[in-house]
Amino acid sequence: MNKSQIRKKILKIRKQKKQKNLSIDFSSILRILKRNYILGKIVGGYYPYNYEIDILKILEKFEKKNFLISLPKIKKKSQMDFFEWSINDPLIINELGIPEPISKKIKYPDILLVPVVAFDSHRNRIGYGGGFYDRYIKKIRKIKKVVTIGFAYSYQKVKKIPSDIYDIKLDFIINDK
Repeated sequence: MNKSQIRKKILKIRKQKKQKNLSIDFSSILRILKRNYILGKIVGGYYPYNYEIDILKILEKFEKKNFLISLPKIKKKSQMDFFEWSINDPLIINELGIPEPISKKIKYPDILLVPVVAFDSHRNRIGYGGGFYDRYIKKIRKIKKVVTIGFAYSYQKVKKIPSDIYDIKLDFIINDK
């Protein structure tokens, strides 16, 4: 199957399942960060959309531990940047229907939490096909070290994700198994 076919199939399954939020052990995320000597305190999150795993409770726990939270804003030419956001801050809805922060303070994450449509055992991922996260990860890695953690349900795992030179593997993928 090609990426488009995989994306279509998994998105259909994810919509049908409409699972309640996956319970993710926050301490396991902190262990990953400690084991990999990630000391940075800026977390790039995402606002859950289209039946993605809801990570808002995780972002709230990071914030309580004095991490700074940022969320992406979509820009022209399939680009995005992350802007400061707090769990209680209002959001605006962009042209794609995704909530974005109002802040104008760009924050480059040390830890980037990534939504996943499909993934394989080699930490390859498929998103929605716009290349936003691949471009952003490539850009930010020229600026600083960033650890990437994807969130998915176990049924989103496929045997093999076809990848090309533009695709960037995630450092970790956390799922319900």
